[in-house]
Amino acid sequence: MRLTKFTDLALRVTMRLAVAEPGTVLTTRQVADAMAIPYTHTAKAIARLQHLGVVDARRGRGGGLEMTGFGRKASLGWLVRELEGEEEVVACEGDTPCPLRAACRLRGALREAQRAFYAALDPLTVDDLVRSPTGPVLVALS
Repeated sequence: MRLTKFTDLALRVTMRLAVAEPGTVLTTRQVADAMAIPYTHTAKAIARLQHLGVVDARRGRGGGLEMTGFGRKASLGWLVRELEGEEEVVACEGDTPCPLRAACRLRGALREAQRAFYAALDPLTVDDLVRSPTGPVLVALS
């Protein structure tokens, strides 16, 4: 299974924010530069993460970005599902429906693989992702 570029970027942004010292507020520009992500992509990812309650984003003087307590403890499986959507791995009904649709075993096998993928991510949290050796490397990027 391959994640979208958006999910990849959003996860990296989340990880960078998760290693910020408590009380440290980062800007979108700082996160974008540290993670080598275009500013506009970073801003879109942050908007989605804020909508999900993972990131607190405040505008204006004294504003900035911080991870929420919920964001630190949120299941990685939940977060990826929210960012990716829960569409099936294969689309059997598109513009040209697959002629095997009625008797296909592939769709079920891929659906089960997708469930296993998410099940492997469910017990992990963002805090788990930024444990050593990853956390120190993320901090050094600033």
